[in-house]
Amino acid sequence: MGHELDRLRQQMDEVNMKILELLSRRAELAQMIGEVKKKQGINRFDPIRERSMLERVTAVNPGPFDDDTIRHLFKQIFKASLDLQQKDHKKALLVSRKQHPEDTVVQVGEVAVGGKSKTVVAGPCSVESEEQVRQVARAVRDQGLSFLRGGAFKPRTSPYDFQGLREEGLRILRKVADEFQLKVVSEIVNPVDIERAEDYIDVIQIGARNMQNFELLKAAGASRLPIFLKRGMSATVEEFLFAAEYIVSKGNSQVMLCERGIRTYEKWTRNTLDISAVPLLKQESHLPVFVDITHSTGRRDIQLPVARAALAAGADGIMLEVHPDPAVALSDANQQIDIPQFEAFMEEMRKNGVHPAADPVIV
Repeated sequence: MGHELDRLRQQMDEVNMKILELLSRRAELAQMIGEVKKKQGINRFDPIRERSMLERVTAVNPGPFDDDTIRHLFKQIFKASLDLQQKDHKKALLVSRKQHPEDTVVQVGEVAVGGKSKTVVAGPCSVESEEQVRQVARAVRDQGLSFLRGGAFKPRTSPYDFQGLREEGLRILRKVADEFQLKVVSEIVNPVDIERAEDYIDVIQIGARNMQNFELLKAAGASRLPIFLKRGMSATVEEFLFAAEYIVSKGNSQVMLCERGIRTYEKWTRNTLDISAVPLLKQESHLPVFVDITHSTGRRDIQLPVARAALAAGADGIMLEVHPDPAVALSDANQQIDIPQFEAFMEEMRKNGVHPAADPVIV
C-alpha cells in the first residue's frame, strides 16, 4: 500500500507541474491579448467571452467535479488573468513610479518644485483688478515665495456668477508678477486658449471640473509649460493618475498633482480632504503632489492644521487663496484669507520647521 500511495502522489506532482505549465502559458496569452486590446482601445473585461468559455468547458466536463465547481475554478483563473493584464498596464503608465522610480522635479524657470523642497502657491481666487493682485503679490514676495496664483478664466457652478476677466486678467497677472519677480499659476478651461495663455503664465492649472476634459488634457500635453492638475471632486485616485497620463503621454512630463478635496455627505467643510490620497499618489507616482487647503476645507479656521497634515503626509507643497479684503471678493469670499492672516499663517508654518530662516525650503 505504501508503494501505491507514493506512486499516486508522484503522478499528482506530475499533474501539478503540467497544470502550472499550462497556467503559465495561459497567462502569457492573456498578456498578449491585453496588449492587443490596449492598442485597439477595447475594454479588458469581456463578460460575453467569459460566459462562452465557461459554457465550453462545462459542456465537456468529464467529472468528478460538478459543473458549479468547474465554473468557480475557471472564474478564479479568469480573474487572475484579468488582474495580470491590469498590473501590466499599471506598470506601463508613464506617471507610474514603477516606470520612473525617482521623484520628478518640475522646473518652472529657475525654480524647482518637488524633491526635497516644499512649495507654497498663494494668491486670490479671481483676478479682480490690478491693485488687488498687486497687494497680494507684494505679500507673497515678502514671504519669500515664488508662485502667484490667480483665476482669469473662472468655471462657475452658476452661469450668473463672476466668470473672470479672461485675457485681461492674464495681462494683469503677468504685469504684476514681473514687477515682483513671481511665477504665474492660472487656470485654462478651453484648449484653444492654451497657446494664447503661454504668453502670460508660467504654469497652466487644470481645475477639478476639467480633470476629465480630455481634449484640454491633450492640449496641455502639447504645451511647453508645466501643468498643475487638480483632482476632480468625484474622481478616484486611479482616474486622477489616468488624467495625468493623458498629459504626459503627449510629451509634457512637467506635471504637478493637486488633491483639493472630494465630494461627500459632509456639510461642515466645502469638500472632504482625502489626506490618504497624498501618500497613495507619492507611492504610485513620481510626480510632485500638492494639497489645496482652501478648496478642500472652505474654512479659514482649520487651514493651518490641514496644511500641517498635508506636509506630514508627504505633500510637496500646498496651495491657498489670499485676498486683500475677502468680504468683498467676487468669488469664494468665505474661504479666502486676508493678508495679515496670510502672514500669520506663514509665521506658524516656519515655527513648524517648514521654512527655516537659515535654510529656506519653500520656494
